[in-house]
Amino acid sequence: MYVCGPTVYNLIHIGNARPMIVFDTVRRYFEYKGYDVNYVSNFTDVDDKIIGKANEEGVDSSVISERYIKECQKDMESLNVEPATTHPRATQEIDGMIEMIQTLIDKGFAYVAEDGTVYYSTRKFGDYGKLSHKDLDNMRSGFRQIAVTGADQKEDPLDFVLWKPKKEGEPYWDSPWCKGRPGWHIECSVMSKHYLGEQIDIHAGGEDLIFPHHENEIAQSEAANGKPFAKYWMHNAFLNIDGVKMAKSAGNFFTVRDILEQYDPQVLRYFMLSSHYRSPLNFSKELMDLRAHRQLR
Repeated sequence: MYVCGPTVYNLIHIGNARPMIVFDTVRRYFEYKGYDVNYVSNFTDVDDKIIGKANEEGVDSSVISERYIKECQKDMESLNVEPATTHPRATQEIDGMIEMIQTLIDKGFAYVAEDGTVYYSTRKFGDYGKLSHKDLDNMRSGFRQIAVTGADQKEDPLDFVLWKPKKEGEPYWDSPWCKGRPGWHIECSVMSKHYLGEQIDIHAGGEDLIFPHHENEIAQSEAANGKPFAKYWMHNAFLNIDGVKMAKSAGNFFTVRDILEQYDPQVLRYFMLSSHYRSPLNFSKELMDLRAHRQLR
């Protein structure tokens, strides 16, 4: 199993906790049935948000990622989420990313722009969109009507970044194309291949990752490896707060730590498992109190 993990720039919120708890339970069930489960869940430890937080504090981005990986692990332990077989970090897999990107270039699925940015050519992958079932012609029309960073370099509006040049104050690595860092999507393709091989049984994550992240993972992995990427996909639905999408701007944003100040961690775990994983889950104080009461009984 490969489960997309958090980007570590802050404490994890209760939306992050849902896939952690759900797929930990799936893993435990398979183990209970006698399967040997190789469970991989990554930490994205290089990202615009991590870099932004580091610049705010005047520290290296690795300081931010290390801090919040440790805090995430504390919260997972509180929620009785077993550690993964492997928790790879994106920054430790850069060589593999460069190798896969070069493979995609060599096979004609990617191209290099003048500034050293490497793009994946979606039009070259005939099955692009097969997971999300999106109409690519309509999507292309929509993309042409909005401003897209670097769009003038792209052969197609839906092409996405595999490698991008460094900016002032950002971490970077040497590559054949420029000093820079990987795009987000290539990270999971490489980490899953490294620890699970070219084909995996189950790939999981939140439903918000279906497009573009998981769609792009399929395109990259299948183009590079020449075989189907994942046999089964599992996506948990969103967690809402009092019927409204959680957002800092809405004032309804809660970290796991916020909730554990009021409730036992197992109440939160029980709550997360009280609804089918593909069904939206509504979080409220009243519902949490109900779960707490039932658990006490």
